[in-house]
Formats: sequence, structure tokens, C-alpha cells
Amino acid sequence: MNRHNDASSLITVFGYGPTGEATVASLLARGTPVRVVQRKRPANLPAGVDFMTCDVLNAEDVKRAMAGASQAVVTIGFEYRGKVWRDAWPKAMRNLLAAAEAANIRIVQVDNLYMYDPQDEPLHEDMPLTTYGVKPAVRAEVTRMWQAAARAGRVRWAALRAPDFYGPGVRNSHMGDTGLVQVALGKSAQLLMSPDLPHAFAYVPDIGRAALSLLEAPDDAFNQVWHVPCAPALSPRQMLQIGADAAGVKLKVMALPSFMLQLLGVFSPAMRELSEMRFTWNRPYHVDATKFARRFWSDATPFETGIAATIRSYPAAESKPTRESRGQTPAITAAR
Repeated sequence: MNRHNDASSLITVFGYGPTGEATVASLLARGTPVRVVQRKRPANLPAGVDFMTCDVLNAEDVKRAMAGASQAVVTIGFEYRGKVWRDAWPKAMRNLLAAAEAANIRIVQVDNLYMYDPQDEPLHEDMPLTTYGVKPAVRAEVTRMWQAAARAGRVRWAALRAPDFYGPGVRNSHMGDTGLVQVALGKSAQLLMSPDLPHAFAYVPDIGRAALSLLEAPDDAFNQVWHVPCAPALSPRQMLQIGADAAGVKLKVMALPSFMLQLLGVFSPAMRELSEMRFTWNRPYHVDATKFARRFWSDATPFETGIAATIRSYPAAESKPTRESRGQTPAITAAR
């Protein structure tokens, strides 16, 4: 058996946000030893999971984190500010590439879809990388970095791209604190996107499952991009209605038109950062995962199942903001 397919081989997971947690859960269910690395130890780290302090902006930290591992999964994120991204993402990518090359291990990166130009057709892996804006252009820049390293034979890298996500315990997303959490509490959901345009959402456990599929795949699945399968896109209002039905409450929705973000951005830095991304919300937003489906699987979790599980994960006791969620911008997570 190849080392990267051996369930006994250690996997390092960078970041323990929602997708990092889902990936770790998938690995533990497989019986794979896992090392989680980030700046602070997660309070909810499962028993038996190794932890190592690591700052991805420190090259030596990243090398230590990869030492002894057979593969690594990257689920990191940074503060949702273009100025921060412009500095941090290229530096982190240089460190990850150098460490992966030195350790000769494969990398699965859980990525988003920002690097595509504003599109009016379903997003697919062959679309050109953008130069649009700040945050989209930065994600395109770091994509070019790993692609160049892969072409040169320095690394084996697979990018697993997903749209906005939702799932049990997910708070910092469009369908989190301001969406399904509010529905679970019988309050008005608050949207920063059109409530009636279809918009793709990935279920976080499906992202973890997809990461595991790539970790178990042979090398020919690497040095390329894959899109996570999603349930057929619904509008946010339809998703919230499923949540309201699951919670047994009447749906109430307050929506801010996307064009208002630009106006509010004059006064609010957070809204200014979100305004740059309004091209993902002001039109139908579909993701084509045909490539992944042909190679691996296509049975994404139905919204009726995923949203019901998400609603059940939000007890009324969580109605008060946590230290982690207080003051955060909706739809932003420090680690994916």
C-alpha cells in the first residue's frame, strides 16, 4: 500500500475552523492519526488528536508541522481585509510550498471560489484566474504560486474549492449567526444577499468527505483543481424556509440589497470589504462539480437533511454571541 493511502499514516491539518473540524472528523472515522496545527489549541479538539502550535507566517513553524506527516490539509484563513490578505496569503503560500517540498508530502488545500472573474454561468475548474479586486486577485495570485510549483515538479498539490458553506455548529457564515441561528431562535434572518436568487452552498461535512476522497486518491488526482459537490442551488429564502420548517417557526427575513453594501462601505470598513464580493451575490451563483462527481462521488447532502441537522445544532442557549463570533463580519471565518 502506498504511504499516502495508509490509514495509519499521520495527516497534518492546518487550521481547525469548520472545514478543518469536518476533515478531522472524516479522518478519525477512518482511523487515521491526525495532528492539528494552528496558533492556539482548539477548546473542542477531540481526544487522541495531536496538537502543535503553528503560525503559518513562520517558515520554521510550518516545516515542523509537516515533519513526520504523510500528507497535509490546509484549511487556514486570515482576517477578512484586503490589506491583510495582500501581505499574509503570499507569505503563507511560500512557507507551505517550501515545507511541502522539503518534506515531500502531498497537500490538499480547502479553498474558496474568489479567484474566478464575475461570471454568469456555473463556475467550473477551467475558468481563468482573475485580476479583479483585491481579495479575488490575491487568491488568484497564490493559486498561480502553487500551480507554478506543481509544474516545476516541486510539490503535489490539490485545490478543493467550495462556495459559501453551512452546517452544524457553523456560526460565521451567511447561513450562520445571521441566518439559520436566527431562524432557530424564531427571530428574523438577516441577509446581505438577494433572498431570491439561487446561490450554491456547500455542506461542511461534505467538504470534509471530499478532502478525504483526495487524500485517499493516487497522485494523478493532484496538481489540479476540484469543486466540492453541492446540493442543487436554492435561493437563500428557500433554504431559510427549510430551516423554519425544521424549527417549527414562521420564517421572517430581512435582506439588504447588494448595491447598498457599496453605499454603506463609505462609512463601514467591514461593509466595504464585503462590497468587493457582491458579484457573487447579485446574480445566480452555481458551481459545476461534474469533474469531481465523475472521479469520486456526487451524492451531496440534500438541504432538507443538512439544514435540519444545522438547526438542531443551535440550541437557544447559544442566542448570546460568543467571544469568537462577537463583532465578526457575517460570512467570514478565520479558518475555513
